[in-house]
Amino acid sequence: MYGLLISIGVILLILVIWMVYRIQTLISVAKGSDKKIATTSNKVNAFLMMVFLIGCGVLMFWYSIKEFDNYQMPIASEHGIITDRLFWITMAVTGFIFILTHILLFWFSYHYQYRDDRRAAYYPDNNKLEIIWTLVPAVVLTVLVVSGWKAWSDITAPAPEEAHVVEIMGYQFAWDIRYGGMDNTLGDYDYRLTNATNSRGIDFTDKNSFDDFPSQNVVIPKGEPVLFKIRARDVLHSVFAPHMRLKMDAVPGMPTRFWFVPNKTTEEMRTELGDEEFEFEIACTEVCGNGHFSMRKVIRVVEPDEYRTWLAEQTPFIKSNPDLVADLPADLKELAEIYINEE
Repeated sequence: MYGLLISIGVILLILVIWMVYRIQTLISVAKGSDKKIATTSNKVNAFLMMVFLIGCGVLMFWYSIKEFDNYQMPIASEHGIITDRLFWITMAVTGFIFILTHILLFWFSYHYQYRDDRRAAYYPDNNKLEIIWTLVPAVVLTVLVVSGWKAWSDITAPAPEEAHVVEIMGYQFAWDIRYGGMDNTLGDYDYRLTNATNSRGIDFTDKNSFDDFPSQNVVIPKGEPVLFKIRARDVLHSVFAPHMRLKMDAVPGMPTRFWFVPNKTTEEMRTELGDEEFEFEIACTEVCGNGHFSMRKVIRVVEPDEYRTWLAEQTPFIKSNPDLVADLPADLKELAEIYINEE
């Protein structure tokens, strides 16, 4: 170990001495020395520029093609098609410019390396060129930004009236899921009502809460709009469902929403991928604390008929725990007991 450290130290010392020598040479040139500065290293550096360009270019294309299936997940929602199309259009535009400018950058470094018989051309300005390379990027970026803004506006606009409503609440370190029951209407909540038996802070004085129920997983129907109502109980979280192309922050005190239409069931995706254990999932993409890694929730997409059967089988909060409505006013308590005693 010590031998390795000593070797590294010696190499670094040699590099420092060499750099000092090079700096001294440059200083002498700046002071007017007639010493020749076009050394062999100049050609070597120019050649290495081209080696770096070609080598890294080949590596970039090889890796992008090889790992394509890992970073380009199959799409499982209708808006995901629009999102991916915008992404690849943006990649095509910016990628073309990126590759072109880097080819020119390294080629110029190689082709216009210093030679004794060549002097740099003085080219102070070109107004036409300035206008072109300012106007063209401005127009292209405007089109990209407006297209993205339109897609985002559609996604975050009010959901269709028939959308199935699911509340997703993040906390350290899990997701809690709540459904609005058969009436598809979530009851109100208040963070001040949060306690050991009412972890979501549901306000049971709102009678819409009487048929609300929890779920271990998110269950949604294929081909029908779904609205995620998103909030956080403690710190900033972020709801991320990659196959749905869905990402929305969960912010304490500032509810957010995201609606979409799933277009593949879990079983269809398993067949497509040839993976019988595949699950759609929700992950947290904010570093919310030391248990961040455990914030995973499964999304199960089923056919509409199966979803309605599942919905009818669920048990409301107040039926599982009647104490939640024990302190309600008499009129509300009587209504709550109807839900509790309902078969």
